[in-house]
Formats: sequence, structure tokens, C-alpha cells
Amino acid sequence: MKYDFIVVGHGLAGAILSYTLRKRGHQVLVIDEPRPSSASRVAAGLLNPVAGKRFAKSWMADEFIPAADAFYAELEARFGQELFTHKPIYKIFSSIEEQNTWMARSGNEGWNDFILGTYTQRTGQPDIHDPYGGLMIGRAGNLLVETMLHLLTEELLAQGLLLPERFEMDELQLTSQGVKYKEYEARHLVFCEGFQVIHNPYFRWLPVQPTKGEVLEVQAQNFNPECIYNKAVYVVPIGGSRFLVGATYDWREPDEQPSAEGRQELATRFSQITSQHFSITNHRAGIRPAVRDRKPLVGVHPQYPQLSVFNGMGSKGVLMAPYLAQHFAAALAGEAEVMPDIRISRYLSLYYDYIKPQNTQP
Repeated sequence: MKYDFIVVGHGLAGAILSYTLRKRGHQVLVIDEPRPSSASRVAAGLLNPVAGKRFAKSWMADEFIPAADAFYAELEARFGQELFTHKPIYKIFSSIEEQNTWMARSGNEGWNDFILGTYTQRTGQPDIHDPYGGLMIGRAGNLLVETMLHLLTEELLAQGLLLPERFEMDELQLTSQGVKYKEYEARHLVFCEGFQVIHNPYFRWLPVQPTKGEVLEVQAQNFNPECIYNKAVYVVPIGGSRFLVGATYDWREPDEQPSAEGRQELATRFSQITSQHFSITNHRAGIRPAVRDRKPLVGVHPQYPQLSVFNGMGSKGVLMAPYLAQHFAAALAGEAEVMPDIRISRYLSLYYDYIKPQNTQP
């Protein structure tokens, strides 16, 4: 059978890219081994337009957020199910120094659409520890990532466009017409494997750092679900009195097993946000693909034009993926060039270092 594209991987990035390609009228085959502990299925799906302790507006937030809003609204209409909840984030200042850092930055242009309020003292919310106040961030929210992936997976299965199996690299052949995988042929193949790209012989030269993240699901009967809280960890309402608390960042021993250390860290961090009693009802772990310069890895292989990669969005996938999928789909169709900030060619020297010792092609 012949396709325009084969997409390997159906986490957040692969699902959004494959949907975008299908919407453009391409025939797409997705190959994905179901893994309940994948980073996308564990993630709380946070969309946050403010990055880090330095209170910088997230890179390209002005472009990413409208695209994300439109994309998730389209999926909600398609499946008749709510997937994205718009909810402000209360970023709690952890010290007077952090408060001062924000006050120094708050005069910068471009913040009006994102900041709903600044508090320099307690907001008076019951059971919330915010002695230095905090920042209320708008145009934020969270995506039900696992639900979205389930709906898109079921649609692919119903249309016969998903192979729910492990991708076997030994079965891949590069041809003058594109690629052949088992009995399937396509003009082009896109790897959307997340951290597993470190095992990919064509793209393992990319600087991906597997980073483990652990998340708790907790029950807190009287905790306010009207906003998402952030102070070292996020606290995301997921319905009723249930909340997700996460996430840890561990690049030393990145496995997918929840740890006692991670559980203790998250429970302690939640206790620093609230005095509310809570019980832990679930504990999960996944591995994200972090990148050295914190920018995604997108583009065509430097030697094999039949192959490309769409990866490296880390914890910002919900924010970035809809816009970047549209951008990359246009590039694959020859309608645009991949923007320099995310092109894998920025790491071309690593590719040459990778093939030099082997004196062979991957």
C-alpha cells in the first residue's frame, strides 16, 4: 500500500502532526506501539505563556497560543467532547526577590494579553501559602492529552491508518521513490518518537536529553479548582476534588518507574502551596525529550531527504505543537522553509562528528 507520509510515533507531537497532514489531504499511515507510560499520556497538558523563574514570555507565545486555541477547539467540535480548559495560572512568588524580579520585568511591552493581575501580598485564598503574593496569568489552561490521543487513535484505527505495533528499524528501506516499510510505501517518513530518538540510527546525533518526570494525582476536598497553581510544581484541577501535581525533572536515571523520592518531592512541594489535607490516589512517570537549547528539533535529514524528525518540545508540546505542525506540514509540501530556530541543521556539526568515526552512513 502507498501513502504520502508514514509517521512513526503517536504521542502529542506525532498525533498533532499526523492529523494536520491528513487535514491537508495527505494519505498518512501512523505506526505506534501503545505505551501507557509515554510522556504524553502522563503529562497534565499544561499550556503556560510564561516561562521559568525569570518571568519571560514563552518563545513565540503570540503565534503559538492562537494556533493552539484554534486547533483544540477544532478537535472538540470534531469529537463533540471538551478537551481543553481555559484556566488562569496563579504563579506564587516564593520570595521577595522573585517578586522584585517580576516587578522589574512587568513594564516590558507585550504582557497585556497574558497578565490578569499582580499581587504583592497574600490574596486571602483559604489554605493557600502565598505570603509574597503572586502573578495571575491569563490565556493559559490544560489539555486532556490522554483523552485527545485516545480519540485520534480510535479514528485512525477505524480508518485503517494505524499500525499499533513497535516500529522495526531493520524493516525500513530507503528507495528512490521514498521509503518502504514491510509492505507499506510512502514518499516520506517522519519520526516523532520522543526520547526514543536517542536509539534512532538516523537521528541519534541530535542533542536529546531524556528527562524523567513524575506526576501525582491527589484528592483534596476543599482546594480551590478555579485556577492552576504554580510554585516549583504545578497543581492542575482535573475534575471534582482531583488534582495533578507535577512534575519532577530527573536526567540522571531516566526510567519510567515512579520513585519514592519523586513521590516525596511532589507531596512536599504541594504542602508548600497549601495547608489543605490531601491523599495521593495515583503516581505516574514518563520521559520527555529535552533539548540543549530548549528549542524543538524539526527538519529533514541532512543526507536522506526521505526522512525527517518532529521532536524535542519537552514540556511545551501543548503550546507549540499545533503551530509547528502546520508550519512543518507546509515545509514538507514545499510551501515554506523550516524556521531557523528549530531546524535540525543548527546541529549539523554533531552529525558530521557522528558519522566521522564510523566512516559509514547510518
